[in-house]
Amino acid sequence: MMFCILFAFQLLALAGATESGIVGGKESKPHSRPYMASLQFQGQHSCGGILIRKDFVLTAAHCRHAQQTMTVVLGAHDIIKKEKSQQSIQVAHYYSHPKFNGQYDYDIMLLKLKNNATLNKYVKPIELPKKDGKIPANIRCTVAGWGRTGAKKPTSNKLRETTEKMQFSFECKSIWAQYFNSDHMICTRFKKKTGGVCQGDSGGPLICNTKPQGITAFTALNDCDNPKYPHVFTKINTFLPWIKKMMKV
Repeated sequence: MMFCILFAFQLLALAGATESGIVGGKESKPHSRPYMASLQFQGQHSCGGILIRKDFVLTAAHCRHAQQTMTVVLGAHDIIKKEKSQQSIQVAHYYSHPKFNGQYDYDIMLLKLKNNATLNKYVKPIELPKKDGKIPANIRCTVAGWGRTGAKKPTSNKLRETTEKMQFSFECKSIWAQYFNSDHMICTRFKKKTGGVCQGDSGGPLICNTKPQGITAFTALNDCDNPKYPHVFTKINTFLPWIKKMMKV
């Protein structure tokens, strides 16, 4: 049992920590993704998030640091600049899924903002997918985030994006075994040259056909740009009833 636990932590990395970024890809057109949120602690970017209502951001549960106050920055492109488009709002309440235990499953969290975001061309929520919506394999989806551009490369302060290819669940299961729950997770393949998500992109969206279908969850530890290991995302449509229930709180 101890070997299995040790192996898991050697192989997997929750994509949060204090590092961030998209491997490869390209710089996003400034403010072309107005739903993107930078989750920060003491002014430092830690995770991504998705604005789904003027008062709620969706992200990964492991992005929470219990001892620190989180600030959500909306309307940003270059996160080290004080852009006029940016809105910094503290988090009033953290709603982690009650079944999340610090591991890999149920890795989803809602952030209730202390103040409503001011919606404009720089800050705009994205519509969630339908509960019964299918996510076809082999379609190309977009990921976006700030920071690290490779497993051993520096971060980028500007929002970057790239595409990854949706996989069948059995393909994810064959690699990640018991750490992949097909009821709650989806995964993607990517090319070495175009890359994808890396440590720190947690909580950011996987956009397929204009809708956020996944929340960045985990990659291979120190090997996020190795195409052998698919990237794993929390499947949003599975959790829609819980999301809607929490937003009524």
